[in-house]
Amino acid sequence: MNDPPRYSLSLVPTFSPPVFSPQDRITGGPFSANSITLSLSRSPLARRRGTNIAMDTPSYSHDHIRAILKRTRTIAMVGVSLNDVRPSYYVARYLKLKGFKVIPVNPRYAGTQAFGETVAPSLDAIPREHDPVDMVDIFRRAEDAGGVVDEAIEALIDRGLKTVWMQFGVVDWEAAKRAEARGLTVIMNHCPKIEYQRLWGELRWGGFNTGVISSKLR
Repeated sequence: MNDPPRYSLSLVPTFSPPVFSPQDRITGGPFSANSITLSLSRSPLARRRGTNIAMDTPSYSHDHIRAILKRTRTIAMVGVSLNDVRPSYYVARYLKLKGFKVIPVNPRYAGTQAFGETVAPSLDAIPREHDPVDMVDIFRRAEDAGGVVDEAIEALIDRGLKTVWMQFGVVDWEAAKRAEARGLTVIMNHCPKIEYQRLWGELRWGGFNTGVISSKLR
């Protein structure tokens, strides 16, 4: 007589979505743009840069960020990588897909093509055909940001530059003061990709509470 077949039981972990309360919708809830910033403050990138994002991030209003992104057409991205798994690559790619002109700036890749443009070795090497360059987005260590800001002021302030934007983990208050003294708008410790997704409702698609109240159906 044959033995009956034996079956093994595999326990597969399941994901239980968090329960949102009405208060969550006001304060940002368990998933919010603020929680993204806080988690990035604990990321290897932030630890390498020695920056506590949660404590060091200035606060900007929704209207302020939205106005900057609306007026921006051309972005010079300093320190962009052509490695498609690096954050700078997919931020540049996303902004390009959203209609921004992205000028990559990195001496390592100078002369190569990326995001539909030729990579420039420095800010002052960006061809004038791209003017006005509305924004400089800095993907460099915090200790290098001041030099990039000074280069941006020298090379681009007469070519339409309006905004200096420093990415997550990048804060330089003295450089910000120098830029603001020349009439530039400065954003620090924020990512234009995440801000665009938050303000235009794309983060909601992933279940994140963006802190933006809207009656528009998505």
